[in-house]
Amino acid sequence: MDVKTVCLGMLTDGEASGYDLKKHFESTFGHFFAAGYGSIYPALSSLAEQGLVSCEHIPQEGKPDRKVYQITTAGHTYLLKALEDPAPSHKVRSEFLATMCFAHLMSSEQVELVLDSRIEDTERYLTMFSKIECDGMQDWPPGMRFVLGFGRAVTEAVKAYVENNRHLLAEEHKAQTAIR
Repeated sequence: MDVKTVCLGMLTDGEASGYDLKKHFESTFGHFFAAGYGSIYPALSSLAEQGLVSCEHIPQEGKPDRKVYQITTAGHTYLLKALEDPAPSHKVRSEFLATMCFAHLMSSEQVELVLDSRIEDTERYLTMFSKIECDGMQDWPPGMRFVLGFGRAVTEAVKAYVENNRHLLAEEHKAQTAIR
């Protein structure tokens, strides 16, 4: 699923600006689907050109017009067709894991900093999940609750794995240092 399709899905909840969608990506989707302004605005522009969203320009005092997007009937049909894929991919892109592949080239201090940073990130996500849960997710559709639970489970597993296995990198680093 691409950014355009996710934007369409978000717009089923109601009209939104690119800024609103970016905030939604950062909060609800932040733990599994990253998108920045550089991909959101071109996606919205393309969706508008295809007639999958409509765009209303709202004048603002001393600022450019605010563009508010709304999914069209054609956009809704397109989204439903995209959701028919019985086997959507589950890709993980992790700069953390890529860095850890080269831990043997890093000092033990660098490795510890990266591991500590990863644990801090997981704690931030767990705090975010708890806040979302407290803010009334009972009104959410079952799929959104499922995704939140999945995110919590994966994040807790990552945190536990890093905490329980960081010693492997320390042992590896000691062995590499002894060889040099």
